[in-house]
Amino acid sequence: MSLRVGACQTPELIGDIDAALTCLEGFAAAEQARDLDLLLFPEGFLQGYLVEPDHLNRCAMSLDSEAFAAVLRRLRPIRQTLVFGLIEADDTDLYVSQAVVTGGRLAGVYRKTHLTEGETYFTAGQEYPTFVCNGVRFGINICYDTRFPEAAAAVAGQGARLLLVPAQNMMRRPAALEWKHRHNEIRADRVRETHMWLVSADVCGERDESRVGWGPTCVMAPDARVLAQVPFGVSGMVTAVVR
Repeated sequence: MSLRVGACQTPELIGDIDAALTCLEGFAAAEQARDLDLLLFPEGFLQGYLVEPDHLNRCAMSLDSEAFAAVLRRLRPIRQTLVFGLIEADDTDLYVSQAVVTGGRLAGVYRKTHLTEGETYFTAGQEYPTFVCNGVRFGINICYDTRFPEAAAAVAGQGARLLLVPAQNMMRRPAALEWKHRHNEIRADRVRETHMWLVSADVCGERDESRVGWGPTCVMAPDARVLAQVPFGVSGMVTAVVR
């Protein structure tokens, strides 16, 4: 069996769910996505990854809410399995989550297990669920998770052949320049350890004058070679066939 995957490098969209869904629909309808089975979108994609109390209180969404049900209804016509980031609310806890949706149905969710010092408003997830699409098992590590070998190992240990890495590297300009190529160096370490395919998706563009997102969004083979990458700083998609 094989899985045809598309990784989407998107603009940063803050607090505009309609715009995020329109962006997602555009990628799903693109000629490049016509034969794909799965599309990956960045960390925090749905509401925008902004770690500020006002934004979190206004935009966090429960998976059993009518607001999320409306999102699922809108995604129902899309053929591909969608893996997209959201700020999830569960009672009083907030999570950096990645939803897996097929045909407008929620297949499951992964909650980021390793949080940065700046993510104090969030609760860390505790589990590494895996999913099967077109006969290929995959799991998820979100952004900073990839700094920790045990996160990728937990996915590989369940027989997964593919690790999806949604990220949101909208950084202050000096840090963005410093990390521009280091993200893939870290991801390559996880691939060498686990021998999984790795597909990442990130944001691009600028947030006022202080922050910039370069990406990278890429496909990495089990030998850690980068097979395809969206150019730094622009929207686009790369694809892979995982066997």
